[in-house]
Amino acid sequence: MTTDFTVAIDGPAAAGKGTISKAVAAKFGFAHLDTGLLYRAVGARVLGGGNAIEAAKTLQPEDLDRDDLRTAEVAQAASKVAVIAEVRAALVDFQRSFARRAGGAVLDGRDIGTVICPKAQVKLYVTASAEVRAKRRFLELTGKGEVTSLEEVLADVKARDDRDMNRAEAPMKPADDALTIDTSDLSIEQALETAISAVNARWTSA
Repeated sequence: MTTDFTVAIDGPAAAGKGTISKAVAAKFGFAHLDTGLLYRAVGARVLGGGNAIEAAKTLQPEDLDRDDLRTAEVAQAASKVAVIAEVRAALVDFQRSFARRAGGAVLDGRDIGTVICPKAQVKLYVTASAEVRAKRRFLELTGKGEVTSLEEVLADVKARDDRDMNRAEAPMKPADDALTIDTSDLSIEQALETAISAVNARWTSA
């Protein structure tokens, strides 16, 4: 088996790609990178008064450990800075280096299979309807004590989808050779089984 094995998992917010990515990494002993955290960290620094491009160029590992990166405000800021070509360029090398690490790697984001790792051995596109994703995110946010409404969260989800899919630089879309997993009507177990089976098929033949 090769030690250079990359799994690229893309998809919109709250579709389940983070859960699937972590499970796949744990199952096969691969390293995992939530690339969205890179953009969230940049967005958080911008909300603090920083410049987006400078923040991306000087991002430090400790920036990914902030406890405010999962808020709705930071998520929107991340989506906004992600449309800036210079920000994306500054973060590409970090992601590609991670993908090539020995022992295998799982990266999840918006453009992993199309831009960051177009030669990844496995590409998955995890999606779900906007309404289902909004409900999941609403339960997550209110569970953390945030005050919001389902309607507001749905509007945010749709606005973020629009930015991610229609940005000029690396728009969010499934790679031509990606396996699409729609989790709208799947249980977590069913989605994980589909993803793990796809990875296992390539991993055992690598």
